[in-house]
Amino acid sequence: MRTAGTGPPGAGSAGPEPPGPEPAGADWRALGTLVRLVVTDPACLPAGRDLLAADLAGVDAACSRFRPDSELMRLAAPVDRGEPVPVSPLLAEAIGVALRAARLTGGCVDPTVGAAMSAVGYDRDFGLVRRDGPPLRLTVRAVPGYHQVDLDPAAGVLRMAPGIRLDLGATAKAWAADRSAARLAARLGCGVLVSLGGDIAVAGPPPGGGWSIRVQDVVSRPDEPAAGPGTVVSISSGGLATSSITARRWQRGGSVLHHILDPRTGLPARPAWRTVSVAAACCADANAASTAAIIKGDLAVAWLDGLGLAARLVDAAGDVHRLGGWPPDRA
Repeated sequence: MRTAGTGPPGAGSAGPEPPGPEPAGADWRALGTLVRLVVTDPACLPAGRDLLAADLAGVDAACSRFRPDSELMRLAAPVDRGEPVPVSPLLAEAIGVALRAARLTGGCVDPTVGAAMSAVGYDRDFGLVRRDGPPLRLTVRAVPGYHQVDLDPAAGVLRMAPGIRLDLGATAKAWAADRSAARLAARLGCGVLVSLGGDIAVAGPPPGGGWSIRVQDVVSRPDEPAAGPGTVVSISSGGLATSSITARRWQRGGSVLHHILDPRTGLPARPAWRTVSVAAACCADANAASTAAIIKGDLAVAWLDGLGLAARLVDAAGDVHRLGGWPPDRA
Protein backbone atom coordinates (compact mmCIF):
# COMPACT_ATOMS: atom_id res chain seq x y z
CA MET A 1 0.00 0.00 0.00
CA ARG A 2 1.69 3.23 -1.16
CA THR A 3 0.87 6.88 -1.17
CA ALA A 4 0.01 8.55 -4.45
CA GLY A 5 3.03 9.19 -6.61
CA THR A 6 2.69 12.96 -6.27
CA GLY A 7 2.96 12.81 -2.47
CA PRO A 8 0.30 14.01 -0.02
CA PRO A 9 -2.73 15.86 -1.36
CA GLY A 10 -2.06 19.52 -1.94
CA ALA A 11 -4.25 22.56 -1.53
CA GLY A 12 -3.99 23.96 -5.05
CA SER A 13 -1.79 24.74 -8.02
CA ALA A 14 1.90 25.45 -7.59
CA GLY A 15 1.81 28.16 -10.26
CA PRO A 16 -0.09 29.56 -13.23
CA GLU A 17 -1.28 27.07 -15.84
CA PRO A 18 -1.95 27.70 -19.53
CA PRO A 19 -5.63 28.26 -20.29
CA GLY A 20 -7.69 25.35 -21.54
CA PRO A 21 -11.26 24.10 -21.65
CA GLU A 22 -12.98 23.59 -18.33
CA PRO A 23 -13.53 19.93 -17.38
CA ALA A 24 -17.07 18.66 -17.92
CA GLY A 25 -18.97 16.27 -15.67
CA ALA A 26 -22.09 14.15 -15.38
CA ASP A 27 -23.88 12.54 -12.41
CA TRP A 28 -26.23 9.57 -12.15
CA ARG A 29 -26.87 6.60 -9.89
CA ALA A 30 -25.52 3.05 -10.23
CA LEU A 31 -24.31 0.32 -7.87
CA GLY A 32 -26.65 1.81 -5.26
CA THR A 33 -24.66 5.04 -5.06
CA LEU A 34 -23.99 8.38 -6.73
CA VAL A 35 -21.73 8.18 -9.79
CA ARG A 36 -19.75 11.21 -10.94
CA LEU A 37 -17.68 11.31 -14.11
CA VAL A 38 -15.48 14.28 -14.99
CA VAL A 39 -13.31 14.55 -18.12
CA THR A 40 -10.80 17.20 -19.12
CA ASP A 41 -12.10 17.23 -22.71
CA PRO A 42 -15.82 18.15 -22.72
CA ALA A 43 -16.25 16.61 -26.17
CA CYS A 44 -15.46 13.20 -24.65
CA LEU A 45 -18.17 13.34 -21.99
CA PRO A 46 -21.01 11.57 -23.91
CA ALA A 47 -18.77 8.68 -24.97
CA GLY A 48 -17.23 8.54 -21.50
CA ARG A 49 -20.61 8.30 -19.85
CA ASP A 50 -21.64 5.42 -22.12
CA LEU A 51 -18.39 3.58 -21.43
CA LEU A 52 -18.63 4.06 -17.67
CA ALA A 53 -22.29 3.03 -17.56
CA ALA A 54 -21.42 -0.19 -19.41
CA ASP A 55 -18.50 -0.88 -17.07
CA LEU A 56 -20.66 -0.42 -13.98
CA ALA A 57 -23.45 -2.58 -15.38
CA GLY A 58 -20.92 -5.37 -15.81
CA VAL A 59 -19.61 -4.93 -12.26
CA ASP A 60 -23.15 -5.01 -10.88
CA ALA A 61 -24.02 -8.20 -12.77
CA ALA A 62 -20.86 -9.88 -11.48
CA CYS A 63 -20.54 -8.60 -7.91
CA SER A 64 -23.91 -7.51 -6.51
CA ARG A 65 -25.00 -9.07 -3.20
CA PHE A 66 -28.54 -7.79 -3.80
CA ARG A 67 -29.31 -9.35 -7.19
CA PRO A 68 -30.30 -13.04 -7.10
CA ASP A 69 -29.12 -13.33 -10.71
CA SER A 70 -25.63 -11.91 -10.09
CA GLU A 71 -22.66 -14.18 -10.56
CA LEU A 72 -21.66 -13.65 -6.92
CA MET A 73 -25.02 -14.84 -5.61
CA ARG A 74 -25.01 -17.87 -7.90
CA LEU A 75 -21.87 -19.12 -6.13
CA ALA A 76 -23.81 -20.15 -3.02
CA ALA A 77 -25.27 -23.49 -4.19
CA PRO A 78 -22.06 -25.06 -5.57
CA VAL A 79 -20.01 -23.71 -2.65
CA ASP A 80 -22.39 -25.34 -0.17
CA ARG A 81 -22.03 -28.61 -2.07
CA GLY A 82 -18.27 -28.36 -1.58
CA GLU A 83 -17.58 -27.93 -5.28
CA PRO A 84 -14.94 -25.72 -6.92
CA VAL A 85 -16.69 -22.95 -8.83
CA PRO A 86 -15.63 -21.43 -12.16
CA VAL A 87 -15.71 -17.64 -12.05
CA SER A 88 -15.51 -15.04 -14.79
CA PRO A 89 -12.35 -12.93 -15.20
CA LEU A 90 -14.29 -9.88 -13.94
CA LEU A 91 -15.49 -11.55 -10.72
CA ALA A 92 -12.09 -13.18 -10.22
CA GLU A 93 -10.47 -9.75 -10.42
CA ALA A 94 -12.95 -8.30 -7.91
CA ILE A 95 -12.41 -11.16 -5.46
CA GLY A 96 -8.65 -10.86 -5.92
CA VAL A 97 -8.79 -7.18 -4.98
CA ALA A 98 -10.86 -8.03 -1.88
CA LEU A 99 -8.37 -10.70 -0.79
CA ARG A 100 -5.47 -8.31 -1.32
CA ALA A 101 -7.21 -5.73 0.87
CA ALA A 102 -7.65 -8.38 3.54
CA ARG A 103 -3.95 -9.23 3.47
CA LEU A 104 -2.84 -5.58 3.51
CA THR A 105 -5.06 -4.76 6.49
CA GLY A 106 -4.32 -7.85 8.56
CA GLY A 107 -7.86 -9.13 8.04
CA CYS A 108 -9.65 -5.93 9.07
CA VAL A 109 -11.26 -5.65 5.64
CA ASP A 110 -12.51 -9.20 5.05
CA PRO A 111 -14.83 -10.28 2.21
CA THR A 112 -16.30 -13.21 4.20
CA VAL A 113 -18.64 -10.88 6.13
CA GLY A 114 -21.60 -11.56 3.80
CA ALA A 115 -23.67 -13.61 6.24
CA ALA A 116 -22.87 -11.25 9.11
CA MET A 117 -23.93 -8.26 7.02
CA SER A 118 -27.30 -9.85 6.36
CA ALA A 119 -27.66 -10.72 10.05
CA VAL A 120 -27.39 -7.06 11.11
CA GLY A 121 -30.09 -6.05 8.63
CA TYR A 122 -28.13 -4.98 5.56
CA ASP A 123 -29.60 -7.65 3.30
CA ARG A 124 -30.77 -5.54 0.35
CA ASP A 125 -29.84 -2.39 -1.55
CA PHE A 126 -29.39 0.29 1.09
CA GLY A 127 -32.19 2.40 -0.35
CA LEU A 128 -34.56 -0.44 0.58
CA VAL A 129 -33.21 -1.10 4.10
CA ARG A 130 -35.72 -0.10 6.80
CA ARG A 131 -34.26 2.77 8.81
CA ASP A 132 -36.00 1.56 12.00
CA GLY A 133 -37.26 -1.83 13.08
CA PRO A 134 -37.65 -4.35 15.89
CA PRO A 135 -34.67 -5.54 17.96
CA LEU A 136 -32.27 -8.05 16.45
CA ARG A 137 -30.66 -10.91 18.34
CA LEU A 138 -27.01 -10.17 17.56
CA THR A 139 -24.31 -12.70 18.41
CA VAL A 140 -20.61 -11.93 18.68
CA ARG A 141 -19.03 -14.34 16.25
CA ALA A 142 -15.91 -13.93 14.13
CA VAL A 143 -16.51 -14.20 10.40
CA PRO A 144 -15.06 -17.28 8.61
CA GLY A 145 -11.99 -15.35 7.45
CA TYR A 146 -10.37 -14.64 4.10
CA HIS A 147 -7.88 -17.49 4.55
CA GLN A 148 -10.77 -19.86 3.80
CA VAL A 149 -11.17 -18.39 0.31
CA ASP A 150 -8.96 -20.04 -2.32
CA LEU A 151 -8.93 -18.23 -5.65
CA ASP A 152 -6.96 -19.45 -8.65
CA PRO A 153 -7.24 -16.44 -10.99
CA ALA A 154 -5.27 -18.08 -13.80
CA ALA A 155 -7.64 -21.03 -13.92
CA GLY A 156 -10.68 -18.93 -13.00
CA VAL A 157 -11.63 -21.26 -10.14
CA LEU A 158 -12.85 -20.42 -6.63
CA ARG A 159 -12.98 -22.76 -3.65
CA MET A 160 -14.55 -21.88 -0.29
CA ALA A 161 -15.82 -23.69 2.78
CA PRO A 162 -19.57 -24.40 2.69
CA GLY A 163 -21.67 -21.63 4.20
CA ILE A 164 -19.31 -18.77 3.36
CA ARG A 165 -21.02 -15.79 1.77
CA LEU A 166 -18.85 -13.11 0.20
CA ASP A 167 -19.58 -9.39 0.42
CA LEU A 168 -17.42 -7.32 -1.92
CA GLY A 169 -19.05 -4.04 -0.90
CA ALA A 170 -15.98 -2.89 1.05
CA THR A 171 -13.75 -2.98 -2.04
CA ALA A 172 -15.77 -3.34 -5.25
CA LYS A 173 -16.68 0.32 -5.79
CA ALA A 174 -13.10 1.51 -5.24
CA TRP A 175 -11.76 -1.18 -7.58
CA ALA A 176 -14.43 -0.32 -10.16
CA ALA A 177 -13.44 3.36 -9.97
CA ASP A 178 -9.76 2.48 -10.57
CA ARG A 179 -10.62 0.09 -13.39
CA SER A 180 -12.96 2.43 -15.21
CA ALA A 181 -10.81 5.55 -14.82
CA ALA A 182 -7.87 3.74 -16.44
CA ARG A 183 -10.03 2.25 -19.19
CA LEU A 184 -11.71 5.56 -20.02
CA ALA A 185 -8.47 7.54 -20.04
CA ALA A 186 -6.96 5.04 -22.48
CA ARG A 187 -10.02 5.05 -24.75
CA LEU A 188 -10.76 8.78 -24.66
CA GLY A 189 -7.21 10.14 -24.59
CA CYS A 190 -7.96 12.71 -21.89
CA GLY A 191 -7.91 13.09 -18.12
CA VAL A 192 -10.65 11.25 -16.25
CA LEU A 193 -12.05 11.33 -12.71
CA VAL A 194 -14.48 8.62 -11.59
CA SER A 195 -16.25 8.90 -8.24
CA LEU A 196 -18.45 6.08 -6.95
CA GLY A 197 -20.05 7.16 -3.71
CA GLY A 198 -16.96 9.17 -2.82
CA ASP A 199 -14.45 6.48 -3.82
CA ILE A 200 -12.44 8.51 -6.33
CA ALA A 201 -9.92 7.42 -8.96
CA VAL A 202 -8.17 9.59 -11.53
CA ALA A 203 -6.25 8.67 -14.66
CA GLY A 204 -4.75 10.37 -17.69
CA PRO A 205 -3.41 13.93 -17.78
CA PRO A 206 -4.96 15.97 -14.94
CA PRO A 207 -6.32 19.49 -15.33
CA GLY A 208 -4.06 22.40 -14.40
CA GLY A 209 -3.38 22.29 -10.68
CA GLY A 210 -4.68 18.73 -10.38
CA TRP A 211 -8.13 17.39 -9.60
CA SER A 212 -9.78 19.44 -6.84
CA ILE A 213 -11.76 17.25 -4.42
CA ARG A 214 -13.85 18.44 -1.50
CA VAL A 215 -13.51 16.27 1.60
CA GLN A 216 -15.93 16.73 4.50
CA ASP A 217 -17.63 14.86 7.32
CA VAL A 218 -21.21 15.57 6.22
CA VAL A 219 -22.31 13.92 2.97
CA SER A 220 -23.59 16.26 0.24
CA ARG A 221 -23.55 16.50 -3.53
CA PRO A 222 -20.42 18.03 -5.14
CA ASP A 223 -22.46 20.85 -6.71
CA GLU A 224 -24.03 21.87 -3.38
CA PRO A 225 -22.45 24.17 -0.76
CA ALA A 226 -20.29 22.35 1.77
CA ALA A 227 -22.24 21.21 4.84
CA GLY A 228 -19.95 21.76 7.81
CA PRO A 229 -16.15 22.10 7.94
CA GLY A 230 -14.02 20.38 5.37
CA THR A 231 -11.18 20.96 3.00
CA VAL A 232 -10.40 20.91 -0.72
CA VAL A 233 -7.43 18.82 -1.75
CA SER A 234 -5.89 18.27 -5.15
CA ILE A 235 -4.49 15.05 -6.58
CA SER A 236 -2.98 14.38 -9.98
CA SER A 237 -2.81 10.57 -9.84
CA GLY A 238 -3.97 7.65 -7.77
CA GLY A 239 -7.10 7.76 -5.69
CA LEU A 240 -8.84 9.04 -2.60
CA ALA A 241 -11.47 7.31 -0.48
CA THR A 242 -13.61 8.18 2.52
CA SER A 243 -15.15 5.60 4.83
CA SER A 244 -17.92 6.68 7.18
CA ILE A 245 -20.22 5.21 9.80
CA THR A 246 -22.67 8.13 9.40
CA ALA A 247 -23.85 7.69 5.81
CA ARG A 248 -25.24 4.13 5.92
CA ARG A 249 -26.84 3.52 9.29
CA TRP A 250 -30.14 2.21 10.61
CA GLN A 251 -31.78 1.28 13.92
CA ARG A 252 -33.06 -1.99 15.29
CA GLY A 253 -34.77 -1.85 18.67
CA GLY A 254 -33.14 1.49 19.44
CA SER A 255 -29.63 0.23 18.64
CA VAL A 256 -27.84 2.22 15.93
CA LEU A 257 -26.11 -0.03 13.39
CA HIS A 258 -23.84 0.74 10.43
CA HIS A 259 -22.33 -1.12 7.49
CA ILE A 260 -18.66 -1.36 8.48
CA LEU A 261 -18.35 -4.66 10.34
CA ASP A 262 -15.48 -5.78 12.54
CA PRO A 263 -14.54 -9.28 11.27
CA ARG A 264 -13.50 -10.25 14.81
CA THR A 265 -17.07 -9.89 16.08
CA GLY A 266 -19.29 -9.85 13.01
CA LEU A 267 -20.85 -6.65 14.41
CA PRO A 268 -20.58 -2.94 13.47
CA ALA A 269 -17.19 -1.50 14.41
CA ARG A 270 -16.97 0.56 17.59
CA PRO A 271 -17.58 4.23 16.63
CA ALA A 272 -14.15 5.71 17.40
CA TRP A 273 -14.13 7.57 14.06
CA ARG A 274 -17.06 9.11 12.19
CA THR A 275 -15.13 9.35 8.93
CA VAL A 276 -11.67 8.52 7.66
CA SER A 277 -10.31 9.84 4.33
CA VAL A 278 -7.10 8.51 2.79
CA ALA A 279 -5.11 9.28 -0.38
CA ALA A 280 -3.07 6.46 -1.94
CA ALA A 281 -1.59 5.18 -5.18
CA CYS A 282 -4.97 3.78 -6.19
CA CYS A 283 -8.51 4.08 -4.91
CA ALA A 284 -8.64 0.42 -3.87
CA ASP A 285 -5.68 0.91 -1.51
CA ALA A 286 -7.10 4.20 -0.19
CA ASN A 287 -10.43 2.52 0.50
CA ALA A 288 -8.86 -0.49 2.20
CA ALA A 289 -6.88 1.83 4.47
CA SER A 290 -9.81 4.11 5.32
CA THR A 291 -12.13 1.17 6.08
CA ALA A 292 -9.49 -0.62 8.16
CA ALA A 293 -8.91 2.59 10.13
CA ILE A 294 -12.60 2.67 11.13
CA ILE A 295 -12.27 -0.91 12.38
CA LYS A 296 -8.90 -0.41 14.09
CA GLY A 297 -10.33 2.45 16.15
CA ASP A 298 -7.76 3.97 18.53
CA LEU A 299 -4.93 2.11 16.79
CA ALA A 300 -5.70 3.66 13.40
CA VAL A 301 -3.54 6.79 13.71
CA ALA A 302 -0.33 4.89 14.44
CA TRP A 303 -1.14 2.32 11.76
CA LEU A 304 -1.78 4.92 9.03
CA ASP A 305 1.24 6.96 10.12
CA GLY A 306 3.43 3.85 9.86
CA LEU A 307 2.25 3.35 6.29
CA GLY A 308 3.09 6.96 5.41
CA LEU A 309 -0.41 7.62 4.09
CA ALA A 310 -1.97 11.07 3.94
CA ALA A 311 -5.20 10.87 5.93
CA ARG A 312 -7.92 12.89 7.65
CA LEU A 313 -9.76 11.27 10.57
CA VAL A 314 -12.79 12.76 12.32
CA ASP A 315 -13.49 11.33 15.77
CA ALA A 316 -16.84 10.84 17.48
CA ALA A 317 -16.67 14.35 18.99
CA GLY A 318 -16.02 15.94 15.58
CA ASP A 319 -12.34 16.70 16.19
CA VAL A 320 -10.15 16.36 13.10
CA HIS A 321 -6.82 14.50 13.07
CA ARG A 322 -4.55 14.94 10.03
CA LEU A 323 -1.60 12.79 8.98
CA GLY A 324 0.99 12.66 6.21
CA GLY A 325 0.75 16.31 5.14
CA TRP A 326 -3.03 16.44 4.82
CA PRO A 327 -3.91 20.18 4.57
CA PRO A 328 -5.83 22.02 7.30
CA ASP A 329 -9.61 22.23 7.20
CA ARG A 330 -11.35 25.42 6.25
CA ALA A 331 -14.77 26.53 7.44
